[in-house]
Amino acid sequence: MTQHDVHTTARLYLCTDARKQKGDFEQFVDAAFEGGVDIIQLRDKTIEAAEELELLEVLQSVAHRHGRLWAVNDRADVASLSGAPVFHIGQKDIPLRSARKLLHDPTIIGLSTHTPEQIDAAIAASPGRSGLDYFCVGPVWATPTKPGRSAVGLDLVKYAANAVKQADEETVGGVVLPWFAIGGIDLGNVEEVVRAGASRIVVVRAITEAQDPTAAAQALLAALDAAAA
Repeated sequence: MTQHDVHTTARLYLCTDARKQKGDFEQFVDAAFEGGVDIIQLRDKTIEAAEELELLEVLQSVAHRHGRLWAVNDRADVASLSGAPVFHIGQKDIPLRSARKLLHDPTIIGLSTHTPEQIDAAIAASPGRSGLDYFCVGPVWATPTKPGRSAVGLDLVKYAANAVKQADEETVGGVVLPWFAIGGIDLGNVEEVVRAGASRIVVVRAITEAQDPTAAAQALLAALDAAAA
């Protein structure tokens, strides 16, 4: 399995800021990977590009040690300069086609979706190496990490599950497009998300605010397993 294929088995994706107040970025991401997190994305709107690149060097080193993936959010220039294996874009960020021109091949590219139409467009953009590699659906519940963004609820998670299943059935070879539910997901509601059809989740506070990030990640993975059983 190549690095480009690793994301297809990923189940737990973490977004974190630079953890300036605690000053423990390296220790935190190490603990999160130790707990089983598959991908860690640095997402911090308060830092400049130079500082972000420095932190990404740290993240890259820790991820490599654990054999896991790391991601850059929004900025294709930073993703290109850092050699990030994963790049994530929002609906109003750089278009997918433009991102492909700027980034190293084969960078994994993901997209945020918030409506049925955006989900359909994401699925349609997935075929081929120049297409989309995964998408996220949310925010399922309102979250302070996405101020002003209305919650989409579990119905959109169900829509995504059905849409991907239908696309897989219609595609020769049955290639499954990975997708993640995101937004306010924690131990208390992860079972509902799985019941709605998601098998992969993105979390923020469920791990970033935990006293023990390793244990928090392990508990989330165990909850995913239990809910899917």
